[in-house]
Amino acid sequence: MNTSTSDIEVLDRLLAQRRSCRGFLPQQVPRETIEQWLHSSQRAASWCNTQPWQMVVTSGEATTRFRDEIVKRADAREPAQPDFPFPPEYQGVSLVRRREVGFALYESVGVARGDRVASARQARENFLLFGAPHVAILTTDASLGVYGAVDCGVYLGTLMLTAQALGLGLIAQAALARHPDFIRSHFGLAEDRRVVCGMSFGFPDEQHPANSFRSRRAGLDEVVRWVGE
Repeated sequence: MNTSTSDIEVLDRLLAQRRSCRGFLPQQVPRETIEQWLHSSQRAASWCNTQPWQMVVTSGEATTRFRDEIVKRADAREPAQPDFPFPPEYQGVSLVRRREVGFALYESVGVARGDRVASARQARENFLLFGAPHVAILTTDASLGVYGAVDCGVYLGTLMLTAQALGLGLIAQAALARHPDFIRSHFGLAEDRRVVCGMSFGFPDEQHPANSFRSRRAGLDEVVRWVGE
């Protein structure tokens, strides 16, 4: 291994500092910064180097138009029809972890447990892009099926760390993938592009209460089974 101590320290710091940003400053990210983010992230690994990901990135009025249209669909309660089906339910430890992070988020923004009106209002922030000045839509090649989606997951993780290294805030949003037909139509995407998720991004608002908490990570004893010496 050629990895130096300083390299792993930098990586560990970025991993520890990264969070799903739910409050953004209004100023636009310079185009050169966005290009650096995407250029660096392009080194992500993929199955047979297929690199199935494609991105739509909005700025300015394009972000506003998309936000206004998709929040209409959310308010109209149009049924979700994602290209990749959402889990039908959460069970066991997945349910416990989901509830834990949800309660922490609601507590940070002053939503009391059981307050369905306030929790729905917070969920609506997904479609308002949490006030972000930019949104990115991540798609994959339909012909690659689940492997293309997995590759996009690797790419998404790389995007998150690169954004953190550049001082950007980002949140991956399955909620935006509820309406893939609208997204394909709105952005003029080919029918063989499958929507994986959306990402709201920009400069984080460190004073926003939703950015005040950190989600817990499981210990190795919960996720690793050692075999042999």
